[in-house]
This record gives sequence, C-alpha cells and structure tokens, in this order.
Amino acid sequence: MEQRSFDRLGRHVGIIGLGAWQLGADWGEVSESTALDVLGAAVDAGVTFLDTADVYGDGRSEQLIGRFLRARPGHGLTVATKMGRRVPQAPEAYTLDNFRTWTDRSRANLGVDTLDLVQLHCPPTAVFADDRVFDALDTLVTEERIAGYGVSVETTDQALTAIARPGVASVQIILNAVRHKPLERVLPEAAKAGVGIIARVPLASGLLSGRYDEHTTFAPDDHRSFNRHGESFDVGETFSGVDYDLGLSAVRRLAPLVGEGRTMAQFALRWILDQPGVTVVIPGARTAEQARRNAAAADLPPLTEVELAAVRATYDELIRPQVHDRW
Repeated sequence: MEQRSFDRLGRHVGIIGLGAWQLGADWGEVSESTALDVLGAAVDAGVTFLDTADVYGDGRSEQLIGRFLRARPGHGLTVATKMGRRVPQAPEAYTLDNFRTWTDRSRANLGVDTLDLVQLHCPPTAVFADDRVFDALDTLVTEERIAGYGVSVETTDQALTAIARPGVASVQIILNAVRHKPLERVLPEAAKAGVGIIARVPLASGLLSGRYDEHTTFAPDDHRSFNRHGESFDVGETFSGVDYDLGLSAVRRLAPLVGEGRTMAQFALRWILDQPGVTVVIPGARTAEQARRNAAAADLPPLTEVELAAVRATYDELIRPQVHDRW
C-alpha cells in the first residue's frame, strides 16, 4: 500500500487506515470476535493506521485494539486515539491534570507506554485559541505519555487555527464526495505546514457505499437513527450533515461512473485519496470483508478528470447549497 508521511510526527502510514468507532459503539452490535476479525483483515490488507477514541464504547474500542496489538508483536502500526469528550464540553476542562488522567486511561486500554498520536476530540472552539492547552499537550510529549498530538475538528476555521500551532501533527476533518469545503484552504495550508490530514467520515456514514435506499432502516443504537438531526452530537458526523434523501440522489447520480472492477465505496475512497494534502483516510468496517474491500481502494488508479469533474458538479449542484457554509 502507498505510504504517506505525517511530517511532524516522523511517521509514514498506509493511505487507507481503519476508523474504529464502530468497534466500540453507536453503529449497532459488533461482537468482540467480529471486531478482532475486522482488525486482522485490515492489517493483513496493508492498513497500518488505526483511529479510535476513549469514548468509543467507553473504552471498548481501545481495549479491543490493545488486545489485537498484544497478539501482533512487532506490528508496526500507528494507533491514534482521542480525548476530551468524557466530560461536559467546557473549555476549562482541558487541563494538564485531566490530560494526564485521560491519556493514562488510554495507555492502559491500549497496553502501551507511549501513545502514538492523541487528538483533542472536537473540542469547543475556544480551546483552539488557548495557549495553555497546547502547552499542556507539549508537556505530555516531554513526559513521553504521547509521541505527538493533533486535533479532530468540526469546522474548517478550527482546522486552520490548529494548523498554525507549531506542535500540531495532524488535523482530522470530515472530507468526502459530499463534503468539499476542506479542499479550499485546509488541505493547502496543512500541506504547507507539514501537518497531516486524516480524512474521516469518508463514506458519509455509509451513504456513499451505494447500499442504502429510502427503505433502509438502522438499529436504534446506531447513530444513523438517533443522531440524524443532531440530537446527541454534531449532525455533521451523521451522513456528513447531508439530508438523507438528498444524499441518495447524489449517490444515484454518481453511480454510473463506478463501472466495472470497483465498488461505489471504493470510488468514493479513491476520490479522497486523489485530493492533494490527504495523508490517510479512515473508513470504518463492521465486517472483515468490508475492511478488505476498503483497503483495496488504495490499489485503484486515480480517478479521471471526467470523473473528478462529475463529482464536483454533483456537489455544486445538489449538496453545496445545503452544507458548504455550515462547517
């Protein structure tokens, strides 16, 4: 698999990673054995970057990854986790003492002495302007609790503020065929600064897999049921904030471009990989076969200019009026 660099972290990773939210919670039931199968299939297919968080299943995702790491000594993986959403979202909670507590818990869950990458988990906007927060993160690096840090953001303005911080190694942001705004400034600024870009929600919560229609239903414990209108967290995390029916219309418009030898999901992943400045894309997977198919997108040729233009036109005509200025 092609490797790209997190310059400020001093690490190279495969361009397709694995998002592990679904191994913890909020996507319906995923058994421990299935979760371990997903991890194994992804890594065997060339994935070297795993993304999790301390709140995914209240630590379950981290713990399952830790179990997997222990079974794969010398694995050569980079594991990114996140912190900050175990408490009410108030800027004053982002303190060095809390950071130590949170990272110690993640270190225990993952079974490591030093965390590869810790990201602030979509914190309040005021946190991005607080020098004390980033001084505390630098202290964690000095104490070798973490090797580096980044931020996961909701908005492009938050991303740009983070990129200007000299210690920030990565920005995780929603980027996919129905969320284009990061292409305008975030990706170019990150590339100039040497900040890695982790593209999350790459399939718009499965919408861009092409497997759903108006009759698809989701389990009550799946965020695609309980957060469709932002009831529990930012609505942008569910279907990328796109109206479900409108998203289906966009997918149907793009579907004829997919052709033979690739799936709709692989087409959507390849689109992200073709955007200059992307370091790694982190699709989730609930089965081993999904993980293998996602990883295979790395081997596909780049999209043609005609295909790229069709994605732009679909976004501009259908999606842009609804979501572009929101995040």
